[in-house]
Amino acid sequence: MTGPAISIDTGAAREMWHEYAAAYPAAVAACPEYSVEHFGDSERLADELLAHVIAGEKRATSSLVVEYVENDEQLLRIGSHWIACDGRGVPRVVLRTTELRLGSFASAEAGFASDEGEDDRTLESWRREHARYWTRVCAAMGREWSEEHDEIVFERFAVVWPPELADA
Repeated sequence: MTGPAISIDTGAAREMWHEYAAAYPAAVAACPEYSVEHFGDSERLADELLAHVIAGEKRATSSLVVEYVENDEQLLRIGSHWIACDGRGVPRVVLRTTELRLGSFASAEAGFASDEGEDDRTLESWRREHARYWTRVCAAMGREWSEEHDEIVFERFAVVWPPELADA
């Protein structure tokens, strides 16, 4: 499932950020840094998950703490912004983190699984699909994923840009 790395259009992302910053200077002043990313580990998955965001079905995501460590990145904070790109690296939306929680795989809740907006939105499918995904992601990092030991970042977010997609 893991395909070639997605090349991000950083120039277009910077332009999108400047448009958002001009429209919402107070939000940017409160948290001026942003990241540019995509969902998933393949072009297909990035497009699929972004489509759920654009349709209003996905307002949460989860990742492993070890992914931040591996990529030498700081963990998110409430108010963080990130630009989500499609599978070809084209920036499509600006997201703002509204809630964060660190926890174990077993601590995932049904409401969070539903807010991720994937598959049938049940906790059972969330567990099955994320176990499959994190096994693949960890294997690509040369390590084994552990349901018991790998800490998870549970994030809820709002779409804040472009205006026609922004949450009310």
